[in-house]
Amino acid sequence: MRRRLTGTDRKTARETPPARRVGMRGARAMAGVLLFTAGVGAQAVAAAQAVAPGNPASGSLSATSTAAYAAGPGAANGGGPLKLGMGYVVPPHVPGSKVRTPEGLAPVLAERLGRQLPLQPVAVPRTGAFSQAGPGLQDVDALLLPLDGDEAGLARATVIPSGYRAGIMAIMRTDTDIRRWEDLRGRTVCLAEGSGLAGQMQADYGAIEKVFRAPADALLDLRIGGCDAAVHDSVMLEALLEFPEWKKFSARLPVQREKDLAFVLPDGDAALARTLHAQVRQWRDADLLAKLTRQSARDIAFEVYMDQEVPDCH
Repeated sequence: MRRRLTGTDRKTARETPPARRVGMRGARAMAGVLLFTAGVGAQAVAAAQAVAPGNPASGSLSATSTAAYAAGPGAANGGGPLKLGMGYVVPPHVPGSKVRTPEGLAPVLAERLGRQLPLQPVAVPRTGAFSQAGPGLQDVDALLLPLDGDEAGLARATVIPSGYRAGIMAIMRTDTDIRRWEDLRGRTVCLAEGSGLAGQMQADYGAIEKVFRAPADALLDLRIGGCDAAVHDSVMLEALLEFPEWKKFSARLPVQREKDLAFVLPDGDAALARTLHAQVRQWRDADLLAKLTRQSARDIAFEVYMDQEVPDCH
């Protein structure tokens, strides 16, 4: 129940300096941030604890698996790091810049693997990265890329699925007139660099593309009316749409181009194969992929929330 203002209250309000009033508004804004953090951020903290390196459920490699790597590719490279080819390598964070969650789980899984093994991510083309000669031609020890059925059947290569399967999905405002992928012709579509979709939406559907550094930037542009649709990793978007603040943007196009995120390495590298098999098995036993997906969605939702300075488009 709200307390009625007294004459003293009104007098105090009139005499409060403008600068202090601004400070009060800032305090109320900060209170809003804290409320959001309590509702969403607290869940993120719990998820982070669940997947922390010190937590047995986080899927840390055993000493035996690490030794197997050192005797394999590490020895072959003169003790150098494992060169892992990826379709997108997240640039190093620049001090003072905004923290951004990357597209998909590949960068996250590579980062976690790097906590257990010396690892060097290497950017490789998403198209043409596979050949009958295997991934060795890419000057890497292994690849971590989404695979379809044809690519997974490559000869002379060992394929180790990570257990993460995702496609692409488009989301829009609920009052959109976009009903099919073909309706994207002439419409503006927001994408993230790490999606590997730059050029494809224009080529396949005649869409006008806007490519942003990270999912949060693309989704923010959708919310403020800068684009008609946002196309991203389908599993992440499904998790994001569970948050009530995304109900207005829950119109979607069917998932397509589903692929399995997998490690691919030459058949002859038995030591590395054992190491990666052990790591993937531990990730699955800990249900790590689902936890990381939920955490990524929460982080992206929070990044959008913190950056949105204007109301949603009407």
